Amino acid sequence: MTELRFRADLYSGFAVDAAVKVYADYAKFELEQKDGVYFVKLTSTGDADEAMIAEEFSNYALGTTIEQHRTGMG
Repeated sequence: MTELRFRADLYSGFAVDAAVKVYADYAKFELEQKDGVYFVKLTSTGDADEAMIAEEFSNYALGTTIEQHRTGMG
């Protein structure tokens, strides 16, 4: 299990949720929001490397957050 933390003042909750949907075929996710932080616990469900899934998940959440800000949605 890998735990990721995303500060709510830097990351969009929508972006974190979107990343969960994109990577749902590769990992099981547990989400929690507490004290201005999104906590994401992920566990690989197949042969994919968990560290790689975590890195790609983080990149997706960041990219989606940036795109939201560019388009005025965030």
